[in-house]
Amino acid sequence: MFKNVSYKTQRKFIIALFLLIPLTLLFVFTYLPAINMISYSFTNWKGYGPKTFVGLENYINIFSDPEVFSVLKNSLYYFVGGLIQLALAFVFAVIINSKIKGKSFFKSLFFFPYLINGVAISLMFLFFFQPSGTFDTVLSMLGLDSLIRQWLGDAQYVNFSLAFTSIWRFFGYNFIIFLGALQSISDEVLEAADLDGAGDWHKIRYIYIPSVKRIIQLNLILNISGAISVFEIPYIMTGGSNGSSTFVIETIKTAFTYNKVGKASAMAVVVMLIVAAVALIQNIFFKEEKEYAK
Repeated sequence: MFKNVSYKTQRKFIIALFLLIPLTLLFVFTYLPAINMISYSFTNWKGYGPKTFVGLENYINIFSDPEVFSVLKNSLYYFVGGLIQLALAFVFAVIINSKIKGKSFFKSLFFFPYLINGVAISLMFLFFFQPSGTFDTVLSMLGLDSLIRQWLGDAQYVNFSLAFTSIWRFFGYNFIIFLGALQSISDEVLEAADLDGAGDWHKIRYIYIPSVKRIIQLNLILNISGAISVFEIPYIMTGGSNGSSTFVIETIKTAFTYNKVGKASAMAVVVMLIVAAVALIQNIFFKEEKEYAK
């Protein structure tokens, strides 16, 4: 078959053949549903029956209703929690990367929560924060009864509790990523820094942070998109009640509670555009910073 075909042509054909299946799966399960969602956003559809084309009516309703976007303020709790999580993951990665005993134990200990199913973690912390639950019991044992609150029942504290759960859930993943990057630093570089009299802070500032800079940039994008599209933890733990609802929860309710699939699709498109815009702006910023550094 390839007898009279050049090596370059054969190579291109084989590469295309290997890419055919993953690209097909990507199109069928990612791009095609996204295209359908965008098309649904221009219709008045209940999820069944005929679709009625309404143009931009769904988008006009979304942007003219302040209550739709009011839940986005709850994303700030998860965004700040994500920043705290990144900082803690980096600090613990630096500590574990140093010459201490039991590295394998601590790596397993910190990464284990990420291996647990998100639903199981949400149920665990549901019992942890419930009245007279684990957290209240610990506070009582420490003589801090005055600090006991309705952690999931009070709008003043519920988002802090949910954000804390999110930090605990994803801390291990970022910790392992940071630790892997730090362990890739050459021993010669660290030894040279020691010979030059560099202290721990100088190593962190001039060696460790530059080595994980790309990871931090990627995680910032994921943190923003994750904060906007957070769903699992607040939905399972509170159902979006007591001021803990998110934009995605409202989208789900719009689609399956109020049977407004067209409007819900428009809301999903808005979230997708916000995340894409944030990622684009951040990529442009870091690209300019890289060019300036050159």
